[in-house]
Amino acid sequence: MGRLIAIEGIDGSGKETQTRLLFARLAAEGWNPMAVSFPDYESEASCIVKMYLAGRFGERAEDVDAKTASTFFAIDRYVSYKTKWEQAYKAGRVILADRYVTSNMIHQAGKLATAAEKDEFLDWLCSFEYGVYGLPEPDAVIFLDVPPQVGAAITKSRKNKATGQAEKDIHERDEGHIQKSYDNAKYIAGKYGWQVVNCAPGGALRSVEDIGEEVYQIVRGKLGD
Repeated sequence: MGRLIAIEGIDGSGKETQTRLLFARLAAEGWNPMAVSFPDYESEASCIVKMYLAGRFGERAEDVDAKTASTFFAIDRYVSYKTKWEQAYKAGRVILADRYVTSNMIHQAGKLATAAEKDEFLDWLCSFEYGVYGLPEPDAVIFLDVPPQVGAAITKSRKNKATGQAEKDIHERDEGHIQKSYDNAKYIAGKYGWQVVNCAPGGALRSVEDIGEEVYQIVRGKLGD
């Protein structure tokens, strides 16, 4: 089997940028990586995700319960795995995922009020995506720790990735949801031993290159020689 590295963080944390930088560096070293991104908006399987994020099932993220919403994203991931990267993973390649099952952990468990509710949901989610759907578990999860207020400034003028339009999706425009997702991510990172990269110490964002170096060192440590 190959190696699977998931890059996580709230909106504006630089997941896409850091995945791209890491891909280029590993490719230059001969690791032959493959990059995937979720949701896979180019896939037909993302249609329900798009409807959910567009507010077709409710104008707020909390209008759809955590387990139901998780199934939308899980279907998209399953189709991506079976049609795009399963063979590469099983052939031993390094897969870099810009978001993964771990995003359901962050955004959907964030809807739940207590640690007991979160833990029950997380157990269910892992059983569902890794068990029922058979998706591979990541060898490492790197959480790009960017506080919501910093991320909001970065994404203020960014277009919606699903539509290419200026209007934000129901996650992006809900400051309460973003804050709860961030707080929840910190809890989950500790629970599962994620690698946390402090991208904005004291509220000042580090350079892309500086963050990238730390991410690279973490991944190289996981890959070995």
